[in-house]
Amino acid sequence: MTGDHDVLEAFLELSATLTGYSRFRLRGTGQAEPYLETTRDASGDGVLADLLATSTQVHAAAAGDEGVLDRGLRARILSDDRLGPVARNVIKMWFVGTWYQLPQEWRDAHATRAPDATHVVSPASYTEGLLWPTIGANPPGAKGQGYGTWSSPPRLDLP
Repeated sequence: MTGDHDVLEAFLELSATLTGYSRFRLRGTGQAEPYLETTRDASGDGVLADLLATSTQVHAAAAGDEGVLDRGLRARILSDDRLGPVARNVIKMWFVGTWYQLPQEWRDAHATRAPDATHVVSPASYTEGLLWPTIGANPPGAKGQGYGTWSSPPRLDLP
């Protein structure tokens, strides 16, 4: 990964694969940069670089075959003791807008970083979480549905 743009694009590629949402949809949340920085701060530059490099290798080896991509991500990232916890946190972060502290075993083995604490990533991360479109709801207390929407059945807008 040479520049910040390349790192962000690799992070979006990994995130799109892990969440099932398109890169376009992820960009539309406005949270790509804060989520990348949160991941970097909590896991460190080395772990992030290895995670993104492995993701890029898995995507290249899959050559568009979803089955190969799925098996590669499971074997090389999600099952990995070092990369798996970080990747799972990235998934949770996109859906609920919160970074969860990495497991203590991971912290003992790989690093103890001050920003690795459970926290809401940004003021907008709650309302932009992928949880809401996934379940076909609006975040309580934000993004009101509008007058009279209670009279229609809910609709599901999936990626």
